[in-house]
Amino acid sequence: MLRRVSTAVSLVAAAVLALAGCTPAEPAGAKTIKVAYQKTDSFTALDTVFQDAKKEFEAANQGVTVELQPIQANDDDYGTKLALALRSPSTAPDVFYEDTFKVRSDVDAGYLLNLDSRLKAWEDWGKFDAGAKEAGKADDGGTYAVPLGTDTRTIWYNKKVFQAAGIGLPWRPANWQDILDTARKIKASNPAVIPFNMYAGKGTGEGTVMQGFYELLYGTGAGLYDQDSKKWVVGSAGFKDSLTFLQTLYRENLAVAPADALDPNVWKKVFGDWFPQAKLGATVEGSYAPSFWQKGGSYEWPAYAQDMGVAPFPTQNGGAPGAVSMSGGWTLAVGSETKQPDLAFKFLTTALNEKNSLSFTVASSQIAVRTDVAADPGYQSANPFVKDVSGLVAVTRYRPATSDYPRISAAVQEATEAVITGTKTPEQAAADYDTAVAGIVGGDKTIRK
Repeated sequence: MLRRVSTAVSLVAAAVLALAGCTPAEPAGAKTIKVAYQKTDSFTALDTVFQDAKKEFEAANQGVTVELQPIQANDDDYGTKLALALRSPSTAPDVFYEDTFKVRSDVDAGYLLNLDSRLKAWEDWGKFDAGAKEAGKADDGGTYAVPLGTDTRTIWYNKKVFQAAGIGLPWRPANWQDILDTARKIKASNPAVIPFNMYAGKGTGEGTVMQGFYELLYGTGAGLYDQDSKKWVVGSAGFKDSLTFLQTLYRENLAVAPADALDPNVWKKVFGDWFPQAKLGATVEGSYAPSFWQKGGSYEWPAYAQDMGVAPFPTQNGGAPGAVSMSGGWTLAVGSETKQPDLAFKFLTTALNEKNSLSFTVASSQIAVRTDVAADPGYQSANPFVKDVSGLVAVTRYRPATSDYPRISAAVQEATEAVITGTKTPEQAAADYDTAVAGIVGGDKTIRK
């Protein structure tokens, strides 16, 4: 979620230490599969699955060792470390955890192995949702990664805070004005409570756009990228309207203080402090939120099932489709430089079999991408909000999966930061964004809409 550009040098060193082949030479005939993935204090579900898959795989494949290489980093820093490792055959892992929006750019860079022929022979592939399969495809139509799960974005709200402010439940805002009116009512009821959090600024990185700005932008009817012309949208009234909403939220002190918004770890306060202690009215967050609060989560909070509610994020004026969501998700891929492609793919299928997929999906509060997992009673009863957040798949959007996207995202983050800190008006920030986009992709790759 978070990015620290200033740590680039340390990331290089960390990537080399974490992923370089530092182990002694293998005995003759021995084979090793290196698996790189993300692990943090608040995200251990994948590590647990890989530990189980390692035991299962090694027991079934004598003479093969699975070397797990967990990378302790947030989303953005993990992507940086992985990219550094993939640049050299000596450090490239055989199997790795890959963000969906980086699949196409990493395929273009030659880092991912085409899996088409192997997937045809894997009988479980037919159990994966057709829409989810698209996340692993590249521009050439080939499949290079297999989805682990997906997610949606919604408004999570604290029922106790809303009830104390006299707001009727269940709450479902019809438009942006309803959100502002509710936030103002909470502020008037208890000035010590943060009414409505929306991430903004560069500190929270991709979280700023996925859990905030894009819900606003797509809710205006505007977009980031024009699929028909394959060009980036500039000069959008919806872009300015979205920044204006953020400006109002922060200027009226209806959101967190700008200093908190720019803190890369503000999400920890959201999940671990403000919601459990009824200090926050609502926030825009992912469907995975219960994974932090459920048993075994980073911020166990047994009462979350009773105290929390969810509401779809509305369109600007309540028009069709009535609600907006964003989806991302992660995949497993096989490195193009692997010396053991068949074994690497076999480990991937072990990690993503029905048992392990169910374990990961439930532990991380993901939305299932396998039909058998989606039908499992354990998944359906994993938390009280599974049905609500899964229903948003019908209105969800995905980020443009182009090699230019990460820089475009950074420009959006800069625009939101300028507005919430008051250094620029929405009009100025939007104009600067348009200039930045043209500089990134070229003026001929932009379209005014």
